[in-house]
Amino acid sequence: MDRLQVFKALGDNTRYAIYLELARSATPLATGDIAESLDLHPNTVRPHLERMREIGLLSVEIDNRGTVGRPQHRYSLAAEAPSLGLEPSAFRLLARLLAGVASVYAPDTETVAEMGRAQGEVDAEALESTAAETAACVDALMTELADLGFDPAMASDGDHTSIAFTRCPFRELAEAFPDLVCHLHRGIVEGFVSSVGGARVTDFATLVDRDPCRVELAGR
Repeated sequence: MDRLQVFKALGDNTRYAIYLELARSATPLATGDIAESLDLHPNTVRPHLERMREIGLLSVEIDNRGTVGRPQHRYSLAAEAPSLGLEPSAFRLLARLLAGVASVYAPDTETVAEMGRAQGEVDAEALESTAAETAACVDALMTELADLGFDPAMASDGDHTSIAFTRCPFRELAEAFPDLVCHLHRGIVEGFVSSVGGARVTDFATLVDRDPCRVELAGR
């Protein structure tokens, strides 16, 4: 990436504000989302996004799920874009090294999931109130998954609910160490749902299953 072009692009106050908004977001953002957050008109935001995309700072994906009319463009920081200290590269390196060390000792998936369950229980305890019904539990889990960056999508027939993970914030590590990363995620979900109450996990599909990564839930 041309550093001079990066400095020129981020030297503009509006572009810098947009870049920070995207850097802080766990999921890709649409033009309208950014405009609303920064109190700007979408027509003001759009050319700045395009400028940053042209020089390689941003990645764009097209989202036409369940929408009418033109599909939305969602933006996120490109893999090689500078983090500006918001996402230290040393942390990503440390995560890969720790995952590699853990894989050498080959813990069974239930041991890995148990560590995730402990975190899920902690996250559930942070909620202001606990859920008493399946719908409330599902809503709480959707919020938790969105906060983690999984961009969840839900489908329900009333008795059973399926939540797909349309984006994996840990994908690089998950592809290299699926037995570790995917089952840590499974544990987080199981611990969260169990603590919140109102539902139970009946199935959890990972990258290894070669199905869309998802969790299946049913009422208590």
